[in-house]
Amino acid sequence: MSRKYFGTDGVRGKVGEAPITPDFVMRLGYAAGVTLVARESLPAGERPAVLIGKDTRISGYMLEAALEAGFAAAGVDVMLAGPVPTPAVAYLTRALRLQAGVVISASHNPFYDNGIKFFSAQGTKLPDAVELEIERHLDEPMGCAAPDRVGKARRIEDAAGRYIEFCKSSFPNELDLRGMKIVVDCAHGAAYHIAPSVFHELGAEVVTVGTAPNGLNINEGVGATRPEHLRASVLAEQADIGVALDGDGDRLIMVDAEGEVYDGDKLLYVIATAMNDNGRLDGVVGTLMSNLGFEHAVTRLGVPFARAKVGDRYVLETMHERGWKIGGENSGHIICLDWHTTGDGIVSALQVLAAVRRRGVTLAEACADLTFYPQRLINVRMPRSFDWRADRGIAEACREVETALGERGRVLLRPSGTEPLLRVMVEGQALDDVERHANHLADVVRAAVGDVA
Repeated sequence: MSRKYFGTDGVRGKVGEAPITPDFVMRLGYAAGVTLVARESLPAGERPAVLIGKDTRISGYMLEAALEAGFAAAGVDVMLAGPVPTPAVAYLTRALRLQAGVVISASHNPFYDNGIKFFSAQGTKLPDAVELEIERHLDEPMGCAAPDRVGKARRIEDAAGRYIEFCKSSFPNELDLRGMKIVVDCAHGAAYHIAPSVFHELGAEVVTVGTAPNGLNINEGVGATRPEHLRASVLAEQADIGVALDGDGDRLIMVDAEGEVYDGDKLLYVIATAMNDNGRLDGVVGTLMSNLGFEHAVTRLGVPFARAKVGDRYVLETMHERGWKIGGENSGHIICLDWHTTGDGIVSALQVLAAVRRRGVTLAEACADLTFYPQRLINVRMPRSFDWRADRGIAEACREVETALGERGRVLLRPSGTEPLLRVMVEGQALDDVERHANHLADVVRAAVGDVA
């Protein structure tokens, strides 16, 4: 059974347009609440309880109130954490022994988008079966619990402080960040009042960027999706390192003192090599978009590498299937199961910093054995109804390019999950060949789309 409302990362869209409307979100809260009530076996007189956190979008106030009303109508108590990173909700849900956590965020998207995603009591994304059950209740009329069973709400005043201490606990006790000047870019998002404190309390001199949210400026020109701003700030401040998060704090990009940008593949490699030095590395999970050079570098460590579909949800699924502790995406989602149940930008940054501090090296030196292959990604517009996999011309062109590249390159065609686009990616050792093959494939796809348009 396919999901009607839930995507790979919850329910997301433009505010004011279905499904991100107050009435739908209230019904979503009610449907999730009814599902929890039916699935939980609690002592007599106790109600299920959920935690709601949000990022700094202005629409978060409205959606928070709608969710609260829906849960209360279903007989579920609500604990409000206010603006906190997505991984903070996962942590607090576990720490407070709650039945679920809910995040109001659209991650790295602009302010006019928003979304709702859920965490289980264990701090992991909800299983497909539970999401399908919630969707089933969404199609039923909304009701209300008996007057004496309606849920209550209260605010957690120390949510940020609890999470700061959790992040710090992932950094080795014998190490500190004294003597380091770090630029911390919070994207005017959920970590604006948390990330700077974490690095400062571990001893670093902190320069803050993107810590003045106004409800409309989240991810605007700053953060993990705009590393050029972090790069400029690091160079201007003559800092040792820069850390950039996205709007909900689960994505990480870093910059070194020379202005070099380090994406998720590079940072994952730094953490993986440190784990390998300690004999704790069983394997590494990347995605279809992970650089081939990264895969080759991991296999040189003597451990297996696996590719998951794009999306941290699928990375985590593959990690659990194989029993491995680390995985991530080149976009900056890094999951370290030794420290957290989900991707966490702050915790991941601390693992990178611990690795370089322990070895006494720079980020560049930590990545010295990592050589990236040139990649060319071209987005081609196509109707959602176009079956590109069944097109013989596209298939034949892909085979020809794969034959030409051999083991020193690869081809990936992947539809966008949010836009009517086919992403055409070619990777190889020679940039000129990569550019030529990518442009050729893109032209073949455009011609095929034109034939059916």
